[in-house]
Amino acid sequence: MTDFKDKVVWITGASSGIGEALAMAFAKEGARLVLTARRPEELERVKRQTTLPEANVLVLPMDVTQLDQAKPAAEKVIAHFGRIDMMVHNAGVSQRSYVNDTDLEVYQSLMNVNFFSTVAITKAVLPYMMAQQSGHFIVMSSVAGKIGTIMRSGYNAAKHALQGFYDSLRAEGYQHHVKVTTICPGYIRTNISLNALNASGDKFGKMDSNQAKGIPADVCAQKILAAVKKDKKEIYIGGFKEVAAIYLKRFFPNLLFDQVRKNIPE
Repeated sequence: MTDFKDKVVWITGASSGIGEALAMAFAKEGARLVLTARRPEELERVKRQTTLPEANVLVLPMDVTQLDQAKPAAEKVIAHFGRIDMMVHNAGVSQRSYVNDTDLEVYQSLMNVNFFSTVAITKAVLPYMMAQQSGHFIVMSSVAGKIGTIMRSGYNAAKHALQGFYDSLRAEGYQHHVKVTTICPGYIRTNISLNALNASGDKFGKMDSNQAKGIPADVCAQKILAAVKKDKKEIYIGGFKEVAAIYLKRFFPNLLFDQVRKNIPE
């Protein structure tokens, strides 16, 4: 059973939603935190709310799509704490647009945020974990990493890519005691649909009804910590409908495909 006390936990997308909830949950367990997002003022707010000692929280503002900043950022964490025990890849952006309408640049943005940024930071962090012969990557995939749905083509593609990359890393990291837990949330009550990209790359700006009725972010965070404590390799978090869809695809794929094509987003 993993103990989080005094572990150095770096969380991207830490200024809101699941990332903020994870920061609070890890803080209650006595972890030391590195908080990353684009908005410094929001990171400072989260830092205050953790009530951790000043020395135990490093606010590290960063646009994760600036891939060349991953290595310098990791060096700052090492300079401050001397190690990185857990890397929580939570930064991400969703999509609400049809394939035929979506600019290619939007797909590039979706891949940069949801996939390439995690790869860049992982490659910056992994050498330190290998050197200390311990470490844990907690990767925020999605039910969308298992199932392709309407108006989510780029988001689905990026999350599917995460699944493959981190399955490989889990296998490669085993001999160095580097672990991977992949998280596949369904509908969680956050602003993800408000911030989703539309066909031209602007914010969608609407709350999905399913999102509004989703699991609270703090409940999701507790489930994630419970999974990491038990060294789960992959978990699904969501309502019956989303989780059942994963198993439908595994055992009755044609039935799932028929359901997906009929499920026009609101």
